[in-house]
Amino acid sequence: MPILEVEHISKSFNKTPVLKDVGFNLQKGQAVSIIGSSGSGKTTLLRCLNFLEHPDNGIIRVNGETLFDASVPATTQESVIRKKRLHFGLVFQNFNLFPQYTALENVMLAKKLLAAEQPDFKERKREILTAIEVQAKVLLTQMGLDNRMDNYPHQLSGGQCQRVAIARALALQPDILCFDEPTSALDPELTGEVLKVIRELADQNTTMIIVTHEMAFARDVADHVIFMDDGRIVEQGDPRQVFENPSEERTKQFLSRFHEG
Repeated sequence: MPILEVEHISKSFNKTPVLKDVGFNLQKGQAVSIIGSSGSGKTTLLRCLNFLEHPDNGIIRVNGETLFDASVPATTQESVIRKKRLHFGLVFQNFNLFPQYTALENVMLAKKLLAAEQPDFKERKREILTAIEVQAKVLLTQMGLDNRMDNYPHQLSGGQCQRVAIARALALQPDILCFDEPTSALDPELTGEVLKVIRELADQNTTMIIVTHEMAFARDVADHVIFMDDGRIVEQGDPRQVFENPSEERTKQFLSRFHEG
């Protein structure tokens, strides 16, 4: 059974269709890259999967459970959706770190807020917070930031901030880790360090959806690639097949720029 099933997702803004009947499946441990021109609907699709936007139509299932069905109002209430967001971790283009917190505090924050809602939090507060801190330190060490834990975002490079953001997303142990153009706000020399981390996560069979304009990365790291254009999935399949022998004319046009570069 796929870990993620997306069926017939549509979304309009001010009557302008941005997503048109989008559907795909994702297997556990698979990395999927989504490519396409600016305005093709890639980021909106990611925001719909994370329930930062509500689709107008369609169904989203994780591990066989229907998290969202536009035709069933009970699944679209904000109070219900808040918990369902935890299935997804989202790493934004611009990091979205809290400037008043250190790298370590940024990684711990969401987990601490969730822990405070546990019925036994008061009795086990010290034990729970210690475990959260240990986990955050392990994640930051994995990101190569063991000597930067007490730094604030303004003391870090863009690449370091993005690695903190990845650690923060992983701290909630999501089923699916989503990246929205994770290198687009970085200087070229900092891009490599972030792509290296994502490549390592792929090697560990982390389930991921990566919206990216880094074509070589999309081809080499993903198990499956989706090409979007004008709000639709035009073509999807094995990266080598899609990049080297696309079947759709629109895919060929888009990739010709990459091959020329």
